[in-house]
Amino acid sequence: MLSIFKVKRSQGKQYIADLRAAVPQGFAGRPVVDGVACQAGCAACVEVCGTQAIQLDPVRLDLGRCVFCQDCAVVCPVKKIQFTPDTHLAASTAEGLVVAQGARALPPVAVSQALRDMFGRSLKLRSVSTGGCNACELELNALGNVNFDLGRYGIEFVASPRHADALVLSGPLTANMDQALELCWAGMPEPKFVIAFGACAISGGPYQASTALDRAFLTRNVPVLYLPGCPPHPLTFVNGIMDLLGIQR
Repeated sequence: MLSIFKVKRSQGKQYIADLRAAVPQGFAGRPVVDGVACQAGCAACVEVCGTQAIQLDPVRLDLGRCVFCQDCAVVCPVKKIQFTPDTHLAASTAEGLVVAQGARALPPVAVSQALRDMFGRSLKLRSVSTGGCNACELELNALGNVNFDLGRYGIEFVASPRHADALVLSGPLTANMDQALELCWAGMPEPKFVIAFGACAISGGPYQASTALDRAFLTRNVPVLYLPGCPPHPLTFVNGIMDLLGIQR
């Protein structure tokens, strides 16, 4: 018994007391596009980007496509693009994920008063992976551990669509998963909404040009929250969902 207490003491406090203020070390988060002029004729960042996340004149970066590999920051001769450890990356619309030149923050997630009234104290989530690599799913699983403890806000993942209020979608939406996804969505009671988690869910990510995808589901059911990353950090999910529901702490 004494040895157990020694181990617990050596570990310290593992939980994150203030998820809003937490800044993970070594994390490549929200990029900043500096106002410094590009070299004449330079398109190194566009050429190295495998997901077509960068556009020029002016330089802008679409986080919905970005996999945060940081190759653009490495090849840029004037260091125009830099990645910060900021995990506040969520957006209410796909357009809100575009980082413009000179912008120091993304547009804030719009608080949904309707969703706040219905789910502000209790929100049940159903996670569906539609052909992903399992990285996003591992980060979603981490939300329930002692570090993040999403349940402290009354937000939990459930095993059955019948108990879910929101669908957390990960993966690029392969055609093979279309029927399973539709069955899950149909099994969820109204009112319900969709959350797109990760670059693959938002845009198809590295697989956006694949003929194996069927992304029509997102045309019919537009997400109310976009959480970019490859995979997104759990804090990105926490802050995004809290912003959406208007939860301060």
